[in-house]
Amino acid sequence: MTIAILLYLLVGVAMLIRLLLYGIRPTKMLAWFLAIFTIPVAGMLLFFAFGRNRRNTKFFKLKKTREILEYLEMVDQFYNKVGKDTRMHLAGPIKEHLKLVKLTAKSSKSIPVSGNELLPLKNGPATFNAIFNAMETAKHFIHIQYYIFEEGELSQKFLIILERKVKQGVKVRLTYDGIGSGTLSKKYIAAFRKAGIEAYSFLPMRLGRILSTINHRNHRKIVIVDGLVGFTGGINVSDKYIKGDPDLGTWHDMHLQLKGPIVNSLQAVFAIDWSFVSGTDELLNKRFFLNRTNFGETLAQVISSGPDSDFASIHQLYFEMINAAKEYVYITNPYVVPSDALLEALQVSALGGIDVRLMLPANSDSFLVKWSVRSYFENLLEAGVKIFLFQDGFIHSKTIVSDDALTTIGTANLDIRSFEQNYEVNVLVYEKEFAEVLKSDFLKNCDKCVQLDYHEHVNRSNIVRLKEGVAKLFSPVL
Repeated sequence: MTIAILLYLLVGVAMLIRLLLYGIRPTKMLAWFLAIFTIPVAGMLLFFAFGRNRRNTKFFKLKKTREILEYLEMVDQFYNKVGKDTRMHLAGPIKEHLKLVKLTAKSSKSIPVSGNELLPLKNGPATFNAIFNAMETAKHFIHIQYYIFEEGELSQKFLIILERKVKQGVKVRLTYDGIGSGTLSKKYIAAFRKAGIEAYSFLPMRLGRILSTINHRNHRKIVIVDGLVGFTGGINVSDKYIKGDPDLGTWHDMHLQLKGPIVNSLQAVFAIDWSFVSGTDELLNKRFFLNRTNFGETLAQVISSGPDSDFASIHQLYFEMINAAKEYVYITNPYVVPSDALLEALQVSALGGIDVRLMLPANSDSFLVKWSVRSYFENLLEAGVKIFLFQDGFIHSKTIVSDDALTTIGTANLDIRSFEQNYEVNVLVYEKEFAEVLKSDFLKNCDKCVQLDYHEHVNRSNIVRLKEGVAKLFSPVL
C-alpha cells in the first residue's frame, strides 16, 4: 500500500511539473493541482482526459511536403507585405479590415482569396439538395467529412449516390468522428467499404487511447466535389434536419456552398485531416487543387483551428469581430459558453453603445448545456447585450454578422469546447451584400424569438440560479 501511494505521488508530481513546463491559466492549473491530490486516481484520470494542453503535445505532426512549404512561405510573404508594400494591389475590404486579415493569416495560415461565388443554404432540405446535386456531377473525386453521420434516409441517399459515382470511376473519401458518429453500425460502414468508398473514423474509441482522445473531437462538416464546389457549416447528416425532432421540433441551421479559389482552402483542411486518419499524404498534392478560376467577385477566407493548432484561430476571429464592431454585431449560436475574453468583449462592445445581439434556442438538447449557457445571461444583459430566445424549433446555426461588412458561417460554437478541444472550420466573408443577406435573415428570426428583459431575469428563482451555478462548473468540458 505504501509503495502504491508513493508511486501515485511520484506520478502526480511528474504531472504537475508538466503543467508548470507547458503552462495553462493559473486558476486552471490550481484546479488540477487540487484534483490530482484530493481525488485519488479519479483526479489523475480526469487530467489525462481533459487537462492536457494539446497545443504543446500534438496528436499529429504534418509532413512538410514541398507543396506545403511553398504554401506556408506564400502566407508568410503575404503577412509581411500586406499593408506595407505599396506595390500590392489590395481589395477594399482588406484595407478596411487589415488587422483582422493579418490576425487570421498569421494564426490560421490562411489568406483571403477573391473570385468566389458563395451561397448561404438555410436549413436541411436546401443544403442536402445542393450537396446531392453537386455529387451527381462529380467526375474525379468526392471528399466528405462529418462530425455526426447518422443512419437514416439521408445517409442512405449518400450511399446510393456514392456507390453509383464509384462505379463511374469517381474516387470517394469519407471521414467521420469516432464519437459524434458513434451510432454508425458496422454493417453500414461495411456497406460503404464494399462499395469502394474509403472510410475512416477520426480518433475512434480504442482501448489504451480513450483517455487521450475522448475529449478531442472533429466537429467539421465538409463536402468537396472535384475541387470545384465545396460545402461547410453547421448541418450534420441526420434525419432531424428533414423530419424534425420529437422534443425540439424543426432544426434550423445555416450552411454554405462555395465555388472558386476558396474551395482550395477548404480542400487543404480536408487533406490534412485525411493525412491524419489514413496515414497517407496522397491528398497533399497540387493535383487536388485547381488553378485559380473565377466564379464571382466575393472575397473570403477559410479559418480552421483545433486542439493541436498553434493558436485558437476561431476564438481569435470571434473576439476580433466583436471587438472591432462599430455599429452592430449579431450572433446566432446554440451553445454560448464564452471564455473570459469573449465575455469581456461582448460586455465592452455593448457598454460602448454597439448593438450586440445574441440569438439562441429557447430549449436545448442538453440539460447541462442549457443551464450553463443561461448562467451567463445576467452579466450579459446587465451590460446591454440583447438576448433573443428562438421559439420556432431548435436553431443550430453558427453565424456572426457585423457592420454590413463581415460575416462568418461555420462549425464552431461560441464555447470553450469549440475553441480548445474540437477541430473546427469557419468561412469569413468580406462582402457587404452577403452581410446584408445574413443580417436580414437574423432580423426576420428575431420575430420568432422572445427577447429577455434584464429586470425580469434578475428576479428568477433561487432554484433556477442553483441549476445555473451547478451547470457552470462543467462549462470548461461541455
